[in-house]
Amino acid sequence: MALTIRSAAPEDEQAVVALWRACDLVASYNDPAEDFRFAKAGPSSDVLVAIGESGAISGSVMVGHDGHRGWLYYVAATPDAQGTGIGRQVVAAGEAWLRQRGVLKVQLLVRETNTKVIAFYERLGFEVSPRTVMAKWLTP
Repeated sequence: MALTIRSAAPEDEQAVVALWRACDLVASYNDPAEDFRFAKAGPSSDVLVAIGESGAISGSVMVGHDGHRGWLYYVAATPDAQGTGIGRQVVAAGEAWLRQRGVLKVQLLVRETNTKVIAFYERLGFEVSPRTVMAKWLTP
């Protein structure tokens, strides 16, 4: 599938958030619009979108780094086009974005409610890293 991948513009926010919702990537404790704006505002993060032949957004990836590790979030392809290579292309675009910034390791997290995507990531060369993830909510 022929795609153009570019940095999302502010006016893409609504369509990108709708895509994330359609792909069931939104958790009840995250505001996806806020995530979009936060990623777009920082020098170490971005949201990349895949534009299909129709001109509509057909995929996305949020990418960022901490100076050592890169991270991919919200990897999405429109549900009716999953399996056509969009996900593979947006992951490759996220990896290229990181390489351009000298980041040599990319990671992602898969929620236990979304394990159907693990085989997809394994086909792209990702492997399970045995780690304990710890979290703490910071209150404003």
